[in-house]
Amino acid sequence: MTASRVLDQPAYNYCALPLAAYACRPDLTRGRLHPEPESQYRTPFQRDRDRVIHSSAFRRLKYKTQVFVYHEGDHYRTRLTHTLEVAQVARTLARALMVNEDLAETVALAHDLGHPPFAHTGEDVLIECMGTVGGFNHNDQSLRVVTHLERKYPGWVGLNMTWETLEGIVKHNGPVTDKILPVTLAMVQQQTDLRLHTYASIEAQVAAIADDIAYNSHDVEDGLRAKLFSFDDLASVPLLARIMTDVRKRHPEINDHYLICETVRDLFGAMVMDVLTETKTRLQSLKPETPEDIRAAERQMVAFSEGMFADIEKLRVFLRTRMYHHYKVNRTRLQVSRIVRDLYEAFTDNYKLLPDHWQMHVIEAGGLTSQSALARVVADYIAGMTDRFAIREHAQLFGTYEDPR
Repeated sequence: MTASRVLDQPAYNYCALPLAAYACRPDLTRGRLHPEPESQYRTPFQRDRDRVIHSSAFRRLKYKTQVFVYHEGDHYRTRLTHTLEVAQVARTLARALMVNEDLAETVALAHDLGHPPFAHTGEDVLIECMGTVGGFNHNDQSLRVVTHLERKYPGWVGLNMTWETLEGIVKHNGPVTDKILPVTLAMVQQQTDLRLHTYASIEAQVAAIADDIAYNSHDVEDGLRAKLFSFDDLASVPLLARIMTDVRKRHPEINDHYLICETVRDLFGAMVMDVLTETKTRLQSLKPETPEDIRAAERQMVAFSEGMFADIEKLRVFLRTRMYHHYKVNRTRLQVSRIVRDLYEAFTDNYKLLPDHWQMHVIEAGGLTSQSALARVVADYIAGMTDRFAIREHAQLFGTYEDPR
């Protein structure tokens, strides 16, 4: 094939690397909610990825909490840096499994777009506040961001993602079996059948386990740097004890700084290799020939081995006890939960406290006559806030909590 013929070939007809038979092919996408011309040089999944990266919600992840609120230090993970680490792991796994890297990366980049400020504390408060008016779920809010809240195209609301990306956002943690669907998913399901009772594509499963690998690893590093626990404490976790012993054998004179780096690097590597080994074993047993075989399988294909899963559960218990429930973290959680609750109550009591264009959203949604509609717009507004913007809004309304130290 001549160079000119290569340039004339539409990009969506090929991938840079060979794909396994069970991978999602961009030229076989189920399409978008709103038809639009394809790009000459980018596949549909590449375009989805680019739309996520250029979205306002993605940029705001920079100042959203992963574990530590933004003011606590510049070296701790934010929701944005966590997302980038997830995407990196997802691409590594996808390439090794010969599945679609672009789709796996897209789901990884989009999976946390709906997280409110202050990590799971902010989400917990919104769940409580929205309990009787439609509920709140950060996964559903991520779907809401890409289908409703981002307004960048004159022909439709949302980013008009492919079916495969929407499926990955909705089902990356497994089939949806709830009898009552979250509000946004119920709306999207009326527009296109996401086949909620099946597993997601192998690419979405890759993105989901990449999330587990990333946060389990970087939370160890951030907890050590914050001095919430010590290396001696970590020795009580069998997986980390084995890794640190091996690191010290290789580097007998290693100092604490490099011990952190090597331990986290080896932890990443151990989990990635375990997932690849276990997943290949499951694939050999299933012998899938199409992406539909992955969706119809009786179990998830991308997974940890039983031994690694047990080790990770012990690590999670350790992190939950020694980090997520540490008294310093609990004190910050108390302050920021009041910020979110105060903002929610203020805006639902008087929607005219909202900025002008958000007041218009309330009117357009029917929020003047429906408490549920008003609450949904308020939840959208708060969920889109960064930590520092929520703190500033609270300070302007109440004159307190300018810095939750």
